[in-house]
Amino acid sequence: MPNRVTIADVARLAGVSTMTVSRVINAKADVSPTTKARVERAIAQLEYRPSQAARTLTTRRSRTLGLLVPDITNPFFPEIVRGAEDVAWEHGHMVSLANTVEDLERERAAIEHFEDHRVDGLLICSARLPESALIAILRRHQAVVLLNRRVADERVASLEVDDAHGTRAAMAHLIAGGRRCIGLLAGPARSASSTSRRAGYREGLEAAGRRLDATLVQDGEPSEAGGHAALVALLTRRSDVDAVVCYNDVVAIGALAALRELGRSVPDDVAVVGCDDVRLASLVTPALTTLHIDTYALGRQAAQLLFERMRGEPPRHVTLQPELVVRASAP
Repeated sequence: MPNRVTIADVARLAGVSTMTVSRVINAKADVSPTTKARVERAIAQLEYRPSQAARTLTTRRSRTLGLLVPDITNPFFPEIVRGAEDVAWEHGHMVSLANTVEDLERERAAIEHFEDHRVDGLLICSARLPESALIAILRRHQAVVLLNRRVADERVASLEVDDAHGTRAAMAHLIAGGRRCIGLLAGPARSASSTSRRAGYREGLEAAGRRLDATLVQDGEPSEAGGHAALVALLTRRSDVDAVVCYNDVVAIGALAALRELGRSVPDDVAVVGCDDVRLASLVTPALTTLHIDTYALGRQAAQLLFERMRGEPPRHVTLQPELVVRASAP
């Protein structure tokens, strides 16, 4: 493997000091036009590219954003990443991605890694760490935006989807359709979105004059396998369930598979509602009734909030409303 060309190689070829080369690279004014041209010819001849690490030390900017997602295999997150990357590119930045696979220690390590590598800003999707631990490490970053989470720190901006509102809308739709025993596949208990969906579920019941029954709420992992297992556990405990509201669309897709295996017809026996409206939602059979969120726009807006913080603007807290999309799984 060839050795990397260094600033010293450029200095030798140009017949100047490394400090002079550094001044040319960093567009300093105290270099004569003749010397500048000689250094630029040497840079071109050697195809020299300045070390980003060195630039970061000099400018205190890495031109890089850190982006954390809990599960890149969940189709909800790639569009968020694409939206954030597009905004970063428009601002001359690149994105470094970390997939934490729903693991708290990997989440903590990734945030600390981005601190060590001096990213200019940090965007975290669906953080799972407890609030006290999360705030403690976020305080070491200059600019942070949380997506689908808000913490009690005035320096951290946030962008949230109103999951409680969406779940209330799903409950109202199911109740209006005559569903009597509605279960909730609530997702992981450590998730802020799960907490909001539980609140919306309870409020939806109360609005219809019904009481919360804890036996109708089932935790589970936010994946197809988690949805399958949660649905089986719920129906084992409560065979009279005639509808379920799911933590996200992949959980709902797992629930659909479990219902097929159990010989339950959708929507005749059990209606199913998801959340997110990922591309697969309209392609599965039956097509999934779900709560629509424009994930690409979500990623763009989160990145825009981050660049506001990087410019020193005060943090904003933005809440978006999901829209119920009615399809065949819960007409």
